[in-house]
Amino acid sequence: MSHTHTTPLGIGRAVRASVAVAAAVVLSVTSAGFAQGASGAVPADHGDGDEITIGIKYDQPGIGLKTPDGTYTGFDVDVATYVAKQLGHDPADIVWKEAKSADRETLLQRGDVDFIVASYSINDKRAEKVDFAGPYLLAHQDVLIRADDDSIKEPSDLNDKKLCSVTGSTSAQNVKDKIAPDAQLQEYGGYSECLTGLENGVVDALTTDDSILAGYAAQPEFKGKFELGGFEMSNENYGIGVQKGSELKARINTALEKMVADGSWEAAVKKNFGPAGYQNEPAPEIGVVVK
Repeated sequence: MSHTHTTPLGIGRAVRASVAVAAAVVLSVTSAGFAQGASGAVPADHGDGDEITIGIKYDQPGIGLKTPDGTYTGFDVDVATYVAKQLGHDPADIVWKEAKSADRETLLQRGDVDFIVASYSINDKRAEKVDFAGPYLLAHQDVLIRADDDSIKEPSDLNDKKLCSVTGSTSAQNVKDKIAPDAQLQEYGGYSECLTGLENGVVDALTTDDSILAGYAAQPEFKGKFELGGFEMSNENYGIGVQKGSELKARINTALEKMVADGSWEAAVKKNFGPAGYQNEPAPEIGVVVK
């Protein structure tokens, strides 16, 4: 399935090939442009400077992950750290806060976070409540299935299947509305719960963005168990959420443009998505949402 992109990113995809990359989930943050702690990962504590609170996902390998030792890794973490630096905050000044899909608008509206970088797809409904800087990444909706399941070969095969996604995500509803109206939606609190259900046969497929799915499938403990369907079912433009009317939007856009220009964006993409087989093209144009 092809798309006409206003500004193509065209992240390479693993089309029904088992994503069994024996790459470590805990990825060190060492790319150019990132000022990190001695351990090579973004530290969990914060320093004596002006604090900034940033919402990220805690359970998405390759995107936003809180590791057992209390550090944070992933592409969104790298982007957030770079942006914070451009806003005048060292990594030690960052206070990380979990931003689950269903909580993101509330966190911004209450002022619990300064901004959110959490695989946050820009759409009209969300834009009524918050503003978005970016986009900084273009992903595509896909499905993750068990490697031994030959019954799902195209999107329409999801009809009558138990399809899992997380509460507050647009992915499952998109399938239900536009692709497989007879799919049986199962909404859980987090992707890890969906993954457990998929592994145990409680659900037949997990749907969300291909970048997120690849991160999960690449975990060593899941080697050979799952594969991506290779379906490009939507364009997902990741944006950085800020409060409605916040002056941070313009400043973050400037930081993102610099991140692309100095090579730090490309380095972060390769570091976080390369192990899952992605072959990225240029970054999306700031302010241009690909429909």
